[in-house]
Amino acid sequence: MSTAFFFGLGFSSLNAAQALREGGFAHIGGTVRSAEKAAQLRDDGIDAVIFDGTAPAPEVGHALDTASHVILSIAPDDMGDPALRHHRADLDAATSPLQWLCYYSTVGVYGDFGGEWIDESAPLVPRNMRSDRRVLAEQAWRDYAAERGVPLCILRLAGIYGPGRSSFNKLRAGTARRVIKQGQVFNRIHVADIARVTALAAEQRLDGTFNLADDEPAPPQDVIAHAAQMIGLDVPPDLPIETAEMTPMQRSFYRDNKRVSNRAIKQALGIDLLYPNYRAGLAQILESEQ
Repeated sequence: MSTAFFFGLGFSSLNAAQALREGGFAHIGGTVRSAEKAAQLRDDGIDAVIFDGTAPAPEVGHALDTASHVILSIAPDDMGDPALRHHRADLDAATSPLQWLCYYSTVGVYGDFGGEWIDESAPLVPRNMRSDRRVLAEQAWRDYAAERGVPLCILRLAGIYGPGRSSFNKLRAGTARRVIKQGQVFNRIHVADIARVTALAAEQRLDGTFNLADDEPAPPQDVIAHAAQMIGLDVPPDLPIETAEMTPMQRSFYRDNKRVSNRAIKQALGIDLLYPNYRAGLAQILESEQ
């Protein structure tokens, strides 16, 4: 029987956990940062334990002892990947054979390509510390997987959205802005596609590094305008990036401009995306709300 353990039961991981459970995984566990969230997830049948990334957690070691599939969704810090730093020995000592590792990375590892199309062969030239750390964490997990002889699937995720986390929420809250930078495009990925790909990759024990992004990179202002029209709200005015007030983190996203190909993951799994562009994804979100 397959069992899965997630380091970091956040938005993407929880959706992936549900997909694995529907796919026949006998047991799902993972880490959260608070006792309240752990209790909520246990009520939902997920064996959640507390791990804040600063020190080893004994309960994590016990959970890893029976995990056949381990999915990693915790961001690295300036000392590296917290899961590998604190629980490598537990992974090594587990009595249940480890069959598969999956690491959620980001397309931010590529850096800026001036709007050109890129695939997994593109050089990694990250433009900020967050993405620098991701590059190092990817390699650390590759090294570990090679030492163990275990397949590792690295999924480089585009901008994640889905029910409860979309342009609709920002528009309704009055925080949506149409920041305009000429020629700027981003890829996105619906959380349901992350969940489906994770489950299929786990079933096949897929090995390798893959982009997970939609088919149609688009200017961010177009997404906001389309979402506003769908729910009958005014389209926010144009806001030139030169005059936009943004945090350093928000501004860092606009330094990267590229079109990310998803051909490799679709070919590897023999699929098309459920939501290949933002219009399809937003339509699903609105339908789910109704």
